[in-house]
Amino acid sequence: MNRRSEPSALLRQTRVVAVLRAKSATEYAPVVEALIAGGVVSIELTLSTHGVIEELPKLLQRFGTDAELGVGTVTTPDQASEAIDAGAAYLVTPITETPIIDIAIDRGVPVFPGGLTPTELHRGWTAGATAVKVFPASMVGAKYVADLRGPFPDIEVIPSGGVGIAEAAAWIRAGAVAVSMGGPLLGDAFSGGDIRELTRRAEEIRRVVDEAATL
Repeated sequence: MNRRSEPSALLRQTRVVAVLRAKSATEYAPVVEALIAGGVVSIELTLSTHGVIEELPKLLQRFGTDAELGVGTVTTPDQASEAIDAGAAYLVTPITETPIIDIAIDRGVPVFPGGLTPTELHRGWTAGATAVKVFPASMVGAKYVADLRGPFPDIEVIPSGGVGIAEAAAWIRAGAVAVSMGGPLLGDAFSGGDIRELTRRAEEIRRVVDEAATL
């Protein structure tokens, strides 16, 4: 029986995950609002930011009808359970730990475990990952999708780590489910930058991936 959770229809449609890291999760709301305004509506809130679990229900109350909010940098089963209990729409990990994948599967929540080598990525995929996160993607490039699908023809991939707006199109054309972006998309949004520029960058990356998906 296939217990794998599929990527959400929203992620399939928009093809971008914004990765948010800040000193405190209380800084997230205006950034989330700006991303949504630009069409980036799948947003990963990382546990390396203080207070994510406590802030997530408040963000869901405000933005839950307009975006899907997941929790990233999940490295333990306890963190996985806490994130799901708080309302996370999906889990993202920088590593491949099958107990985390098992929890997500049991709770019916999409999960994206990270890895780089074929062994790591295959282990995550066969354990039931929704898609595997190639991390850091800048080490391999978009051709890696085709390389992986030689031995693993059904594997679904999301690149993360060093993916800029200029590289996103190649990953989408190669068959990635979506691209995961932090700094290249967020820029200076958490350090006093013009929030309208964040919305502009969000609009740009959506245009890039939408065009790439039609080729």
